[in-house]
Amino acid sequence: MREETREQPAPLRSGLTTGSCATATSLAAARLLLTGQCDDAVSITLPKGKVVQMRLEFCRLVGERAEAGTLKDAGDDPDVTHGALLYSQIRLQAQPGIRFIAGAGVGTVTRPGLVLAVGEPAINPVPRRMISEHLQQLADDCGYPGGFEVTVNVQGGEALALKTMNPRLGILGGLSILGTSGIVRPFSCSAYIASIHQGIDVAHTNGYTHIAACTGNASEDTMRRVYNLPEIALIEMGDFVGAVLKHVRKVPVPRLTLCGGFGKISKLAAGHMDLHSRHSSIDLPQLAGWAADIGANAELQAAIIAANTSQQALALAHAAGIALGDAVCAHALTFARSVVPAQVQVEVFAIDRQGGIVGKAGVQ
Repeated sequence: MREETREQPAPLRSGLTTGSCATATSLAAARLLLTGQCDDAVSITLPKGKVVQMRLEFCRLVGERAEAGTLKDAGDDPDVTHGALLYSQIRLQAQPGIRFIAGAGVGTVTRPGLVLAVGEPAINPVPRRMISEHLQQLADDCGYPGGFEVTVNVQGGEALALKTMNPRLGILGGLSILGTSGIVRPFSCSAYIASIHQGIDVAHTNGYTHIAACTGNASEDTMRRVYNLPEIALIEMGDFVGAVLKHVRKVPVPRLTLCGGFGKISKLAAGHMDLHSRHSSIDLPQLAGWAADIGANAELQAAIIAANTSQQALALAHAAGIALGDAVCAHALTFARSVVPAQVQVEVFAIDRQGGIVGKAGVQ
């Protein structure tokens, strides 16, 4: 269990990726096989040259294999794998090189569109390179001419993977072994954005011509109801609409639907690429101006500016017969079209907290 939140803010602590964990445990297990050395900690070199030491929970021989394990420490990042036991099993093989196997709790790629081929264990390229480099250096130091079979496992990984986007991406049976720098940056957006890009790539590669990028569960449910889209075509973008729009420049899907709460769509309409409250806020005077453009009188404009929330502003406009939801979606559509290629058909939906559609614009 994590400690309670501190009363006074303190610098956030970085952690280490599952790729770093897999590298450390693979190296420790291989060293045990080749030298008989069994330590309670192991040092590895991260991609940018930093050397870190990682504590081992065990390092032991199991028949003709050796295995070592460590607990994933994500630092202060809310990582689903924080505290999970990751362990690697190593078997020596006569042929040089590294063979990777998805062990218990590590997924297998079942759909095209990812950086790994279908049928491959979900151990991403940088972790594969880290493991290979460390094992090859060990082999060179020991004068060992053969290769290694590397099986990576995550205890409880199959259940943990259900809390990630892996099932939607077609990575089944467990988690992915990830990392590009070896370090988990606290509250980093990079992993989330990477999953958005992967989702678009997988849907596109598998022939889906219509995808819906949604800010949350309610908007996803709305898109299922309206279009009956399968999971693979639903992209969970959260607040990162910019990640969707910019990636669609590279992967121009024929049809893109954006769906989110009215407040978030109003931020998109104002030209914001990040819809989180830390980075953008709802502009009530701007909402009043858009309402004025479609017939709102001075009294209603003043009431919208004085509203406590965007939802209250929307309710005031609706009661006055002013289609503010549609107007906001139209502005959001204009902005989205300014970012994506012209051949991409775009539409925008705004919903209320119950998932009801309160505005829409674009191709229907």
